Amino acid sequence: MEPTIKIFIYIHAIFGGLGLISGITSIIAQKGSVLHKKSGTLFSVGMLASSIISLPIACMPNHENLFLFLIGLFTIYMVLVGNRAPSFKSKSKTAASSVDKILSGSMLLSSILMISYGIYGMIFTISNSILFLFFGGFGVFMTLTDFKFYKTFTQRKNSWLENHIGKMVGAFIASTTAFIVAGIGLDTIIAWVTPSIIGTIYIAYWTKKVKPSSAKKNKD
Repeated sequence: MEPTIKIFIYIHAIFGGLGLISGITSIIAQKGSVLHKKSGTLFSVGMLASSIISLPIACMPNHENLFLFLIGLFTIYMVLVGNRAPSFKSKSKTAASSVDKILSGSMLLSSILMISYGIYGMIFTISNSILFLFFGGFGVFMTLTDFKFYKTFTQRKNSWLENHIGKMVGAFIASTTAFIVAGIGLDTIIAWVTPSIIGTIYIAYWTKKVKPSSAKKNKD
């Protein structure tokens, strides 16, 4: 069985590498350009394939990796929701679809279960409980933001773009952290925090850049 697992690990690594390289290209490329869109598509394909494959790998004997499993789960969620964000650009769209609500609702439920198990684990000193609390809290925050967006996207210009940037860069942060921690083996607080700090600054910069100014809002 081990040779089969290794084959899946190699495939996971290939798609993950494709995702990281195309993700960097998409970030560097001019937003809205052909290169940005094509590299963004490759990033989505690479990250989805790599993350889906990582879920069973992280549960295999001698390869159990809770961190990799949770990162994979969140990456899938963020890539899917991030890719659906541009659909809210259409002026004819007045409400979120059932698919949007199911994606966010499923992640919200999973996050609540993570927090519950994390609290249980902290009480009974179960290892890795802090990971469930961390990812669960992050998931609740992200999904509640989704549902707020679903209610207000018609009232705020470019809100779909803010959501798209936040989710796609969030997926890139998650995959980069997984590569550093699980791939390279640098399991340190600096390795955990650095991608998130840099990614958050990048998200804040572009969110401010695409958000309509107060003067333009009043004019509209």
